[in-house]
Amino acid sequence: MQISHIEHVGIAVTSLEEAIPFYENLLGFKCFAVEEVADQHVKTAFFKVGQTKLELLEATSPDSAIAKFIEKNGGRGGIQHIAFAVEDGVANALAEVQEKGGRVVDQAPRKGAEGLNIAFLHPKTTCGTLVELCEDPNK
Repeated sequence: MQISHIEHVGIAVTSLEEAIPFYENLLGFKCFAVEEVADQHVKTAFFKVGQTKLELLEATSPDSAIAKFIEKNGGRGGIQHIAFAVEDGVANALAEVQEKGGRVVDQAPRKGAEGLNIAFLHPKTTCGTLVELCEDPNK
């Protein structure tokens, strides 16, 4: 697997409406995209910080992974995942992880925010951190 860079850091928030002004007004970042990913029951907001992005994630359903993360975190948000860009494709990366005995959340890539192909590695494989693998299908 060839990882080129940190694609983004995912931060769960209880409200994008409340969180976006913090990142814009207090930290000086500019939100460049807000998008709903219906099949993941999440609404996202993106900020560019140097070469890396921050992805704020708000649950749109109490059944979503983000809602469950916030509930487990005492009703507060926080860093939910780190995403790495892979150069040789998410499907290949998943196969390599599994060949090496790693566990995956997704058996195959799926569409994520910004049109990226994504898949998650299980936190039991990654020392407790939810890791997302991403590829831009247009590159």
